[in-house]
Amino acid sequence: MKFFVTGVGGQLGHDVMNELYRRGHEGIGSDVADRYTGAADGTAVTGAPYVSLDITDADMVSKVISEIRPDVVVHCAAWTAVDPAEDDDKAEMVRAVNAGGTKHIAEACRALDCKMIYISTDYVFDGQGTEPWQPDCKDYRPLNVYGQTKLEGELAVASLLEKYFIVRIAWVFGRNGKNFIRTMLNVGKTHDTVRVVNDQIGTPTYTSDLARLLADMAETEKYGYYHATNEGGYISWYDFSREIYRQAGYRTKVIPVTTEEYGLSKAARPFNSRLDKSKLAENGFEPLPDWKDAVGRYLREIDVKK
Repeated sequence: MKFFVTGVGGQLGHDVMNELYRRGHEGIGSDVADRYTGAADGTAVTGAPYVSLDITDADMVSKVISEIRPDVVVHCAAWTAVDPAEDDDKAEMVRAVNAGGTKHIAEACRALDCKMIYISTDYVFDGQGTEPWQPDCKDYRPLNVYGQTKLEGELAVASLLEKYFIVRIAWVFGRNGKNFIRTMLNVGKTHDTVRVVNDQIGTPTYTSDLARLLADMAETEKYGYYHATNEGGYISWYDFSREIYRQAGYRTKVIPVTTEEYGLSKAARPFNSRLDKSKLAENGFEPLPDWKDAVGRYLREIDVKK
């Protein structure tokens, strides 16, 4: 199969390209940068075809995808800086990328009648209550610009296509880029204590595991909405931090605080990011491994020594 992958300069797109390479699929990557450099740890697919692409340019998107003629487009590119998205001078660009860019990709997929996988987020929901969000729930009430524009992307895909997978994820970490684990490790090297919120609940998603699932999906016609995070139950960022330090062998003390006590954030965060993933197994997909196991593998891969 031939794949076109957007956002290969990020955590997930990078791992998707590597997963496709391992399976023997043809993968063409894209991002806004002039060239694909991959991760600093050397895990990039050597010599993988790469196209510089601005997804906010509808004509360019149509031209590039129509010339490549992929069987599947995996759309990982997005504006993911949640707090800057709230700035008045950024909102238009955030919408152009997350909503407009996704619409352009979907239109190109419709013209070719190819499959599309769109990566979305728990932020499309308002994060209230304690019940896990179902993948087919349409009770959308995003709390911030990022969540609203990702929702607009979802709606564009669902309205334009029949052959689509909309996959919502949360709390992402991977080798190629910044993430919560890297931040906590850096803080833990210089601080004896760290304050972390304990009233936002969800589950981490390791992009290496997710890439495997997305490739599995692409090889089927089991279209629709899915939720995909690692298994192992629902936790807080506080719980996540303690496990990171435990496995890394750090002695940094983690102090639990509420979101209100922590402050700082411009964008409102959902308290309930519990995503129900049972639809994966129901449709024959292998769930992602336990998040603690994923953290351990990730720490070994980025060579964190105890």
